[in-house]
Amino acid sequence: MKLPPNFPDCTIFLLAKAYQRSHARFKNRLKPYALTNLQHLVLEGLWFREGQTAAELGKLLILDKATLSGVLDRLDDAGWIVKVHDETDKRTVRIYPSGKADEQKDALIKEREDANTELLAGFSSEEQLLLKRFLKDLF
Repeated sequence: MKLPPNFPDCTIFLLAKAYQRSHARFKNRLKPYALTNLQHLVLEGLWFREGQTAAELGKLLILDKATLSGVLDRLDDAGWIVKVHDETDKRTVRIYPSGKADEQKDALIKEREDANTELLAGFSSEEQLLLKRFLKDLF
């Protein structure tokens, strides 16, 4: 999509539009799995480090408790995760990807990789590195 001539040069607007487009594309890729983008992110966090508590996972993914709690409940209801009480401290609940999640792991990671490749296809390798660096610098 081309912006109209003389469109205001607003970084916040441009970032928002880039987010909307990339988010929508990835959302479409996840439809066959009945997952949202955020649910996919949580699964990737659990594959990265299984057995985390909700607090640890929230810190890793930079998500607040309220948001993460709802996502975990929906993933649990849909059979994507398993919650297990810690052996040494029964008050602590550890979260693991379920068998269903592990069966879909390779396919879901490939969906994310393909979405990133598609999104960055118009950029050179150097531009891709710079874009990622700039985005990381913003948070």
